Amino acid sequence: MYHSPAASYLRTVRDVLRFAVSEFNRADLFFGHGSDNAHDEAAYLILHSLNLPLDRLDPYLDAVLLPAERRDLLAKIHRRVTERLPVAYLTGQAWQGDFEFYVDERVIVPRSFIYELLGEGLHPWIEYDELVHRALDLCTGSGCLAVQMAYHYPDAEIDAVDISLDALEVAAINVENYGLEERVNLIHTDLFEGLEGTYDLIVSNPPYVDAESVAELPPEYLHEPELALGSGFDGLDATRQILLHAAKYLNPKGVLLVEIGHNRDALERTYPELPFVWLETSGGDGFVFLLTREQLLGEEP
Repeated sequence: MYHSPAASYLRTVRDVLRFAVSEFNRADLFFGHGSDNAHDEAAYLILHSLNLPLDRLDPYLDAVLLPAERRDLLAKIHRRVTERLPVAYLTGQAWQGDFEFYVDERVIVPRSFIYELLGEGLHPWIEYDELVHRALDLCTGSGCLAVQMAYHYPDAEIDAVDISLDALEVAAINVENYGLEERVNLIHTDLFEGLEGTYDLIVSNPPYVDAESVAELPPEYLHEPELALGSGFDGLDATRQILLHAAKYLNPKGVLLVEIGHNRDALERTYPELPFVWLETSGGDGFVFLLTREQLLGEEP
């Protein structure tokens, strides 16, 4: 059990919030797993730990903490600072839009932009969501994109693939939490290996961090599975395999959607013949590309 000299001075939620923000700023933590500043992260950690609504801090600021609550919060603050553990691993919770997911250190913390594009964002290429009957999520990790695909495409059966059995165990928790066991099939394999049939939509948030960037990652990211981050010298090893094989697994007019981080320039230099369509997300238009089956086969200008 963690004991802090600060404990006797911290009585209210407001006290612990102030303390946490100071500690986070003093430790120069990196924020990239759900929030982008010390205050928001501290507020989230406190509200979640106290089982309070995550969008209502003010009504509880002057609430006096029970001794056990204070000890628990101080222990989590201590771990966040000393271990540089992402807050999502401390709470076992991550959000994408309106969707809540269980996470732990077996998977990366969900942060893909792809979820913003599902459904309406793909209507220029998939006119009606009901046209998606089979879909594939490569490198599913926590299963977050597979779950959201099932929501946006209610007539679709989803295959969710990962090379990590640990990741698939976490994905199974999220699939079960959303009651999707009959629609989302979790498959242990390496990308397309052993898959059968074809799909109307394939999405992937594969490993894409280049070797130089992996070496410079903040400590918070080093708690995430290395297998899910790095992808060779230029970060494109997994993406190369996806581009090589995707057309074989797509139906006519099928769509491939892939996130590649900051590798747009390197990808376009490597594949100058492919007419990548770069989609606008909250992070900009350089992170997620789209290609149809016909474009992959060179059948469209």
